[in-house]
Amino acid sequence: MNKELLGLGVLFGAAVLLALPLGRYLATIYRGDKSWSDFLAPFERLLCRLGGIDATRPMSWQQHLGALLTLNLVWFFWAMLVLCCQGSLPLNPDHNPSMAPDQAFNTAISFLVNCNLQHYSGESGATYFSQVFCLMFLQFGTAATGLAACVVVFNALRDGTTDKLGNFYNYFLKSLTRVLLPLSLGVALVLVFQGTPMTWAAKAPLVTVQGDSTFVSRGPTAAMVAIKELGTNGGGYFGANSAHPLENPTYLTNLVENWALMLLPLAMVFALGYYLRRPRLGYMVFGVMTAGFLLLVGPAVYYELHGNPALTRLGINQPLGSLEGKEIRFGAAASAFWGISNTVISCGSVNSMHDSHLPISGMNELLGMMTNAFYGGVGVGILNFFVFIIIAVFISGLMVGRTPEFLGKKIEAREMKIAIIVALLHPLLILAGTALTTHLYANSPTALAGWLANPGYHGFSEMLYEYTSAAANNGSGFEGLGDNTPWWNISTGLVMVLARYLPIIGPVAIAGLLARKKYIPESAGTLRTDTATFGIMVFFVIWIIAALAFFPALALGPLAEHFTLY
Repeated sequence: MNKELLGLGVLFGAAVLLALPLGRYLATIYRGDKSWSDFLAPFERLLCRLGGIDATRPMSWQQHLGALLTLNLVWFFWAMLVLCCQGSLPLNPDHNPSMAPDQAFNTAISFLVNCNLQHYSGESGATYFSQVFCLMFLQFGTAATGLAACVVVFNALRDGTTDKLGNFYNYFLKSLTRVLLPLSLGVALVLVFQGTPMTWAAKAPLVTVQGDSTFVSRGPTAAMVAIKELGTNGGGYFGANSAHPLENPTYLTNLVENWALMLLPLAMVFALGYYLRRPRLGYMVFGVMTAGFLLLVGPAVYYELHGNPALTRLGINQPLGSLEGKEIRFGAAASAFWGISNTVISCGSVNSMHDSHLPISGMNELLGMMTNAFYGGVGVGILNFFVFIIIAVFISGLMVGRTPEFLGKKIEAREMKIAIIVALLHPLLILAGTALTTHLYANSPTALAGWLANPGYHGFSEMLYEYTSAAANNGSGFEGLGDNTPWWNISTGLVMVLARYLPIIGPVAIAGLLARKKYIPESAGTLRTDTATFGIMVFFVIWIIAALAFFPALALGPLAEHFTLY
C-alpha cells in the first residue's frame, strides 16, 4: 500500500514540476515572445498562406467566436460523412460497417466538443480510416480550439483597454505545431516501446494457452492514445479504453498516460499567471483547484484500498483493496487516482470500470465533473474557473461595499448575468436530462431490460453519470448502461453541444466586454484577487453553486448505495 501511495505522489509531483516550465513556455509562445520553437514559424506562415489566412490580423471577441464556430461546423459535417460511409472507405481491413445515423451523430458531436463519449466499441465500431482521419483529427483540433479560446481570455485580462484580442488562427496553429504534436510524439514513442500497436495490419490470429483460436484487434493505436490523454479527450482506440492491455500495457505506461492527461491543464493554470505577469494569481488558482482535487481523490483512494465492506462481512480478505473492475497490473490505488484525475480534468479515459468502483468513489467522480472547475479540460478548465472568479469578485465587492473589480476592470450587471447563466446551465442540463430520462423509462420494464442492467440506486447513478459526463465534456461512463440507442445518442448529443459552446461563448464574451472597459489602476482599496483569502472565497462559491445543486441527486444514487453496503 505504501508503494502504491508513493507512486501516486511521484506521479502528481512530476506533473506539477513539469507543468511549471511548460506553463512559462505556453505564456511565451502565445504572447509572441522569442522562443526556442520559433524555427517552426516559417512552416506556420506557409500553412496560413495555403489556407488564405492572415494570422497577424487582430480580431475582436466576436470574430474569435465566429472563427471557432465556423471551423467546428465544418468539422461536424466531415465527421458525419466519414462515420456514415466508413464501411465503404479504405483502410478497413477488418471490414467494420458504417455507423447508423443516430450513432454517427452522437460520435461526431462527442469528438467535436472534446467529450469523446463513445457509444460504440472501437474494435468493431470504427475503421482505421475513421479512427485516424476523423476521430484522432478531431482530438487534435478540439484541444487546440480550447487552448486558443483560453488565450483570448488571457488577452482580455491584460492591463489596458482594447477591443482587439489577438488572432484565433495564430493561437490555434501554435497550439498544434508547438504544443500538441511534439508532446504527442513523445508519449506515443513511449507507448510503442512498451508494446502498444502502431500498424495498419488487420486483426492478428492468436492461439490461447487452452488451444483456442481467436483474433486480436490492433491498428494505429499509439498515436491516438497519446493525443487522447494530452488533449484531455479521453476517447479510447479500443472499447475498454486504457484498461485494455494494448492501450495501456504496463504500470509505466499507466503513469505516463495519467501524467499526460494532467500536464496541460496544470500548465495552463501557471500560464495564466505568467501571461499576465501576475504569477501569484496563477498560484492562487492552482491552490484552489488542488484543494478541490485532493478532497475528491483522498476518500476515493482510501475506500478502494480498504476493499468492499459487503465482502468483508462475508469473511473475504481483500489485502489488495477492491479489485472488482480493475486491472491487477495497476492496482486499486492507481485506478482510484486515475478515476478522480480524469473526471476532475474532464479527460474521460479510464483504466478501470467506474461502474464497479465503490459508491463514494463513484460519487467523487461525479462531483469532479459536476463542479467542472478543478483543473478541467485543456483551455476550457480555465474558462470554467473564470466564471466562478467573476461571481466571487462580485459577491466580495458587495460584502465590502465597493464596486466589484477584477484586474482593473469593473464587474457590472451584464458580466454577472452571463456568468450566472453559464454557471447554472451545467446543473440544468445534467438534472433535466436525468429527470426526463427517469420519467420516460424508469416505469417501463421493457426499456429497463433493454438498456439498464442495474435498477435501483446504482441504476439511477448510471443515468446521472451519463448526463454528467456529457455535460462536463468528459466522456467516461458507468458502463452498466446500454447507451447505444436513439434516445441516448440524440439526447446526450444535444447536451454535449449546449455544454461545450455556451461555456466557451460566455467567458469569451465576458472577457471581451471587460477588455473594452476603462482600466483602473489598483489602489489600497482594491480587492486583491491573488491572495489566499480570495482563493477561499472562490472555493466556497464553487462548492455552493456547483456542488450543492447536485446533493439531492447524489443522495438518491451513490450515497444511498453506500449505506446499503453496511
